[in-house]
Formats: sequence, C-alpha cells, structure tokens
Amino acid sequence: MADSSRSSFILLFSMLLLITLSHMTEASGSAKLRPSDCKPRCSYRCSATSHKKPCMFFCLKCCSKCLCVPPGTYGNKQICPCYNNWKTKDGGPKCP
Repeated sequence: MADSSRSSFILLFSMLLLITLSHMTEASGSAKLRPSDCKPRCSYRCSATSHKKPCMFFCLKCCSKCLCVPPGTYGNKQICPCYNNWKTKDGGPKCP
C-alpha cells in the first residue's frame, strides 16, 4: 500500500510541476499570445519609456502581427523572431 501512495504522490507532484512550468513558459513572452493579451503586455513593455504613445502604437502593431511581445521593458527581442526581424523601410527596428 505504501508503494501505491508513493506512486500517487509522485504522479501528483509531476503534474503540478508540469502545470507550473507551462505557465512560466507562457509568461516569458515566447508563447503565442491571444490578440487580447497584447495591450497589457505592451503596457508593461512601454512602461519605462518617456515616449509612451509611439511605443504603444508600434508595440500593439507588432504584437497583433507577431502574437508575441518580448519580456521586460527593453531588449530580449531574440525571444520573438517576428517582432525582432520586422524592420522599417530605413532598416531600423519597427518594434520597441
């Protein structure tokens, strides 16, 4: 009987660990977002800039196309290749 309860505990622990890790992956920004997730992600992404309006405009545009916003307020663009590789006609980065 002890083996049965130990197996149940291990199974339960494994499931909880898997659920926790899947939520961490979603929070990292690398998972595909729903369009409704763009505004809160972009609000955080643009929270440290003094140019909030243009940052939000381009972030929302990029998020709606790529369904990804890099984590943090700056950098980390390699996590979202579409977001990272979208350039302006002058060759500069389109997404903040």
